[in-house]
Amino acid sequence: VQLQASGGGLVQAGESLRLSCVASGPTSNNYHMAWFRQAPGKERAFVAAISKTGGSPFYADSVKGRFTISRDNTRNTVYLQMNSLKPEDTAVYYCAAGKLLNYVNTYEYWGLGTQVTVSS
Repeated sequence: VQLQASGGGLVQAGESLRLSCVASGPTSNNYHMAWFRQAPGKERAFVAAISKTGGSPFYADSVKGRFTISRDNTRNTVYLQMNSLKPEDTAVYYCAAGKLLNYVNTYEYWGLGTQVTVSS
């Protein structure tokens, strides 16, 4: 499975962005999908995940209520809608694919990241 994330950019606090991640490969729709992020000087952190059928989304506490993960299997694409962005959301965002939805340390396929910068 190959993953390509896009949609990052520079926004002001309070604004919104939508990230996209296109998956390629004959079995890409058989994987649960997730978003992670890595801020400068920090370890990569889980953001949100969604099942291979588009159900059971769950989120890190830091983004709950502001971010929404979704997927369109007809387009092999997973999205991350980010609203009410804060400067602390600034990070490189990565999409990932895995076989165990709730075991975020086991996601095995990763895309290159997309930079999100939120100015105050």
